[in-house]
Amino acid sequence: MPSVRDLRDRIRSLKNTQQITKAMKQVAAAKIRRAEAAQKRARPYADTLAEMLEELLRAASRIEHPFMKPGRAGAPAGIVLMTADKGLCGAFNANLIRAAEHERARRGAVAFSTVGVKARNAVRRMGYADHPTWPHGVADKLAVAREVAASVTRAFVAGEISEIVVISAQFVSMMVQRPQVRRLVPVARPDDSGATEAPGPKALVEFAPSAEFVLSRLLPKYLEFTLYSAMLETDACFYAAQLVAMNNATDNAGKLIDELTIQMNNARQAAITKELLEIVAGAEALAG
Repeated sequence: MPSVRDLRDRIRSLKNTQQITKAMKQVAAAKIRRAEAAQKRARPYADTLAEMLEELLRAASRIEHPFMKPGRAGAPAGIVLMTADKGLCGAFNANLIRAAEHERARRGAVAFSTVGVKARNAVRRMGYADHPTWPHGVADKLAVAREVAASVTRAFVAGEISEIVVISAQFVSMMVQRPQVRRLVPVARPDDSGATEAPGPKALVEFAPSAEFVLSRLLPKYLEFTLYSAMLETDACFYAAQLVAMNNATDNAGKLIDELTIQMNNARQAAITKELLEIVAGAEALAG
């Protein structure tokens, strides 16, 4: 049975750990509000960009942009894996890495590009030591998204990869964050076979100088902003996962402190009882 001193040291250590987890929980709560605000600010632009892209794809008759053509046959699939730079967030990073491993097993030959320190380390452990990588926890995420988009675009146009797939986190709720696998390039035309138009008049949209020209300029922006939006959502998911993990760690530390306090009190009471019995036994021996 541990001594009173050992139990007291363990309780002191747990209280210090609990203070750290409380501080990290408060930091995550403050940062997730900023991350959600940034994501909400970017959502209207993303929705408008998606609507315009769909309208252009329906209006354009002939499109010569490389994003609309299939990639080189036999080339590996280009996967952009996004994780956080840090841990202490439960299974958040592990779930994203597991999704990347599943895609690698399903597709066979793949070429990785990583955003985030955890993704970089995981891909290196898979055997892809030399691959393009960028940090995730930077202030200017739009600049990083542009660099990633330029890198994968060059690889796709050169025939080094056959498609561009992004694996990032999807924010479902504060308690649920899921890995999301999306193919961004080649861009598929909208399927009008089962589509039903909304009732009422429809606005006539004209593109100058032509729908094809506007689409050729919009497709690179579409890739850049989709990657940027994925980085913002992954950021929000990371802080939500960290908030939940630190809250659970704080609660578990409190429960363990209570259990150790009871054990320490029992050990102290047992020591006091033993000393009293020894004093009584010594007094009786002297009296006898």
